[in-house]
Amino acid sequence: MEWYCSIAHQPISSEMILNLNVTVNCNALFVVIWLSPRSAFELWGHGRTHSELRNSLLKYPTENMSPFLQKDSTYKINVYTFNKTLEFEDRIKKIDAMEYLSFEGRVNLRNPKHIFCLLEDYGTDPNDIPDEPLYIYFGRWIADGQRELIRSHSVKKRHFIGNTSMDAGLSFIMANHARVKAHDLVYDPFVGTGSLLVACSHFGAYVCGTDIDYNTIHGIGKASRKNQKWRGPDENIRANLRQYGSEKLYVDVLVSDASKPIWRDGVLFDTIITDPPYGIRESTRRTGSQKDSVNSVKPSEDYVGDSHVPVSMAYHLSDIFTDLLNFSAHHLVIGGRLVYWLPIYRPEYCEEMVPLNACLRLVSNCEQTLSSHTSRRLITMEKIKEPEETDVLAHLSDPHFSPYQGHNAFREKYFSGISKRTLTGKEETNKMAANGGE
Repeated sequence: MEWYCSIAHQPISSEMILNLNVTVNCNALFVVIWLSPRSAFELWGHGRTHSELRNSLLKYPTENMSPFLQKDSTYKINVYTFNKTLEFEDRIKKIDAMEYLSFEGRVNLRNPKHIFCLLEDYGTDPNDIPDEPLYIYFGRWIADGQRELIRSHSVKKRHFIGNTSMDAGLSFIMANHARVKAHDLVYDPFVGTGSLLVACSHFGAYVCGTDIDYNTIHGIGKASRKNQKWRGPDENIRANLRQYGSEKLYVDVLVSDASKPIWRDGVLFDTIITDPPYGIRESTRRTGSQKDSVNSVKPSEDYVGDSHVPVSMAYHLSDIFTDLLNFSAHHLVIGGRLVYWLPIYRPEYCEEMVPLNACLRLVSNCEQTLSSHTSRRLITMEKIKEPEETDVLAHLSDPHFSPYQGHNAFREKYFSGISKRTLTGKEETNKMAANGGE
């Protein structure tokens, strides 16, 4: 089966087909992608002009068309245009021009048995819309995407949030990259306020997680919402899942240091999905002692836990990713996926910066731009084998498996970019003042 993109006019990978839980027996599937897939269609014909579309449709196998064109069936044809609005009369003319297709059923606009769609693509530049479409598609509608989840699970409406709660749309994209399904056991080692657990539980997976922040796990301390000083007694991750009717899938979350795993040996999880801290809005910490570091960090002022507080120390990004991949190699099932975000400094980025592990295969690497000089990569990896003693030697000898130390300076590079933009803005302001404001 081939997958076609409405913008690129060419086959795309199945990794881009998100939020479309459909099974189709057809020669090709056409997917309309707009931030996330809107709809899926069985592709019957396509071309750069209506003449090419007609020739393409006439070549489509009759045996594939005939089950949907019977006399006892009902149907309707929709016309969708991208980057251009057509008048109603123009849409009707385009439908009438397709009389060469042998529709024998009755038209039913309210509740048709089959829906067909003519899709015209006028490019992506709203300031340069061509008179004629750049590409045209025709096919049978199969299913719509689940874009309503972005609205219904919006963080703005969520009961319990933090400073770095993951956006609902991105959370569902990560869950789809991980191929989360019902009865899976999903684990997030940097769980925070549980946004990823909420997304995974929507698909029927059992969810659990850990985090080093006592206050976040227990839902206590200072609130992240405007005009709210302290968190309420019922603000916690369990309450978030209860809000969406998936509390029964909540296993538990624990206060734990990701650098010192608490789990027994052996495979435990179907999926590990996480967004590690970058050191910008949330610090990167692990437990240690004064002997380990002279720069140990004291607990926050609003900490209200037990009297004994383990001293925390810096947890470098390179170490975070190394530990995350090693943990996944040991605790994922074969075929299980690790999905996480990797922050990078764009001017220096190259593929060699992506951490590797001999037991994990890199499936996809997608970029989300954060600023002119920073972005983060959504990394998806799949476990292909169990760890062996030889893998340890391979990691020591092969430079491809060595941690990239440049990740450790991401915080400094992030703020240096902000400083440069600020200085540039001040310089332009000074120049304008010197030139009389011109």
